[in-house]
Amino acid sequence: MQKILVVDDAEVNRELLRNILRNDYVVEMAEDGEKALQILRGGCPNLAALLLDLHMPRVDGFAVITEMKDKGWINRVPVLIISSEHAVETENKCLQMGVSDFIHKPFEASVVRNRVKNAIELFNYKRQLEQKVEEQAETLKKQSLIIQMQAERLSKAKPFNKLMMEYRSVIMEVETKLKVLNAVFSEEYKRNPFESIKSRLKTPDSIYKKLEKKGYSFTIENIQDYITDVAGVRVICSFPDDIYRLADLLTKQDDVILLKKKDYIREPKHNGYRSLHLILSVPIFLADEKKYVKVEVQFRTIAMDFWASLEHKLKYKKDIDNTDEIERQLKACADSIEELDYQMQEIRDRIDIPGD
Repeated sequence: MQKILVVDDAEVNRELLRNILRNDYVVEMAEDGEKALQILRGGCPNLAALLLDLHMPRVDGFAVITEMKDKGWINRVPVLIISSEHAVETENKCLQMGVSDFIHKPFEASVVRNRVKNAIELFNYKRQLEQKVEEQAETLKKQSLIIQMQAERLSKAKPFNKLMMEYRSVIMEVETKLKVLNAVFSEEYKRNPFESIKSRLKTPDSIYKKLEKKGYSFTIENIQDYITDVAGVRVICSFPDDIYRLADLLTKQDDVILLKKKDYIREPKHNGYRSLHLILSVPIFLADEKKYVKVEVQFRTIAMDFWASLEHKLKYKKDIDNTDEIERQLKACADSIEELDYQMQEIRDRIDIPGD
């Protein structure tokens, strides 16, 4: 049977509790906090619960709880306070220190048995959950290490490096096309269709994780066939209509193939995200061949990009309270940003900027 330690300076209370619990547990007793701490310091690996009086001479119950908390024992053994008090301040103090429950005097046998049983079961359930979380965390850590090792090994392979060079090249090709269009607008219409260009190349471990999520092995062929955003270019425009004008001019070029289009501006995501996504196949010119390579091009206004950057940071930030409220506020901000973008565009049209 499981072992329970009853600590009370009144012998009558110890005997009463022993008689109530003796059929279900092995009951060990201590007459004060000092004796209890001696037993706890000895290890007590089979101790299922501690029933503890608060008011005892020399070493009281609060001192026992304090040492249990300092040593981490309170995370291994549920503590139930034996008390005739019902003071809210005392109970709150005990609960804040990690106490599981209270057994009030005079003792009612059925209540005592049920409180002890429930405290032990809940504590064991909590420990099982914590153990599962630890095991899952360890598994994820091992998986992450495996991914890093696989990604690092592949990143050193010549075929992978050649592929990454091709993706870097297609980014440069798209950037050049966009800069040419920008120069044309600047010359003909005396204004620029975009504010800035940002580019990025997926890391090996990010590629590995995405392939694994899709259910494909980590090979050069699968990267080329099943991942469309290894190379990414983001174009930040001033106004929404510039986005569509620039995207249309880019996709109409005779060497650019539009593979896929997702318009999250006209049909935003449920959280308010807005952007125009194009998956393109664009030729790069190598030493001995012309080769088409996939690239993702995203178009956003300055306001859309600011919102997306903030939402991304919050999305991957841990231990945030009131996530539902934050998501509601972000959605409201996204709607306000859309209204602002079109208001600014209307003002631009009213002052008749050349070329519009």
